[in-house]
Amino acid sequence: MVDVRPFKGLRPKAELAEKIASPPYDVLSSLEAREIADKNEMSFLHVVKPEVDLPPETDLYSEEVYQKGRNNLNNFRRSGYMIQDASPKYYFYRQIMGDHSQVGIVAAASVDDYDNDKIKKHELTRKAKEDDRTKHVNTIGANTGPVFLTYKHTEEMDNITREVLKKLKPEVDFTSSDGVQHTLWVIEDPQLNERIRNAFWKIDLLYVADGHHRSASASRVKEIRMKENPNHTGDESYNYFLTVIFPDNQMKILDYNRVVKDLNGLSEKDFLSKIKKNFKIEKIGKEQYKPNSLHTFGMYLDGEWYKLEANTDSYDSADPVNSLDVAILQGNLLSPFLGIGDPRTDDRIDFVGGIRGLGELEKRVESGDWKVAFAMHPTTIEQLMDIADAGKTMPPKSTWFEPKLRSGMVIHVLD
Repeated sequence: MVDVRPFKGLRPKAELAEKIASPPYDVLSSLEAREIADKNEMSFLHVVKPEVDLPPETDLYSEEVYQKGRNNLNNFRRSGYMIQDASPKYYFYRQIMGDHSQVGIVAAASVDDYDNDKIKKHELTRKAKEDDRTKHVNTIGANTGPVFLTYKHTEEMDNITREVLKKLKPEVDFTSSDGVQHTLWVIEDPQLNERIRNAFWKIDLLYVADGHHRSASASRVKEIRMKENPNHTGDESYNYFLTVIFPDNQMKILDYNRVVKDLNGLSEKDFLSKIKKNFKIEKIGKEQYKPNSLHTFGMYLDGEWYKLEANTDSYDSADPVNSLDVAILQGNLLSPFLGIGDPRTDDRIDFVGGIRGLGELEKRVESGDWKVAFAMHPTTIEQLMDIADAGKTMPPKSTWFEPKLRSGMVIHVLD
């Protein structure tokens, strides 16, 4: 069973939600965020990326930045832009992007469940990013960006979701500039809130889909605040963190593609000859090739597309990590033939989210800055869960989730 609680959400007035809700902090550069925030004093970027209100040369990790975020959130509250609910509630959050719709529950998840591995992880975190989010949450006194969780869907929760969407009127409904529709329902009925809580008690595990640094920082904030509180009980707000929880049957994972600067000293002919050791190669030509099954790859080289199909004896199909397409490409091509040892640190490789399409891969290569591009088949949610269940971690840049959750729709206050 997992402890997923309703909470007193701090959220925008319904008529201001569209202006306040912002992209998450980690998908925009400071410059991009500054351009948006300068045109909109209500953008939640003033809270999640508060450097936008300080001189451009300001150290992003200085105390001044975190204090500015705290002051900005307090100003949002004093100005009446955001109001905290008087009683604990759950919130249903639907996103529609094109023909894809997903509905999640905004809730406070237990830090103890995270620490005790009831909330499963599949990625390593970086200390610098953890430190940043820990300082941000602890200084501001709130979880301002939600962690994206998933679970193995149940009929009971599916039925509750259908009931909410059919019977209740949404509080907020708008379409953001990227074309994604965002709709929020506030669950006022205490009995319905109790049904939701009881339904989650019957779920054994949750999985971090996106937000490993935010969830790790929640654990660290709890430790800090627990040590500072001689009357700690375990029921304080800092024992929980902000999440949006989606069933696995509604998740959309996009491809996370690769571009490489050079062929590691090889001619195109020699490169194609060498990779035949691990892949069947089919020349497609000028028409874009998007992989439609696992263990196949699209490759764009010298103005033409190729289909690569991994030889079955070139990877361990029984290993949940080594059988990932990102691991197969890394182990069977990028490392041995292109000399990409650690994709986390090698500046000869870059990663392109599938939301940008195959045209972006062609554009990168045609620019002359990159020599070859690889189009990936998306990692499946089943693969993610299998790896998390095995206690293993995915290679870097394995998953790209869309649509992204907006920050500022509902936040979880700690102070």
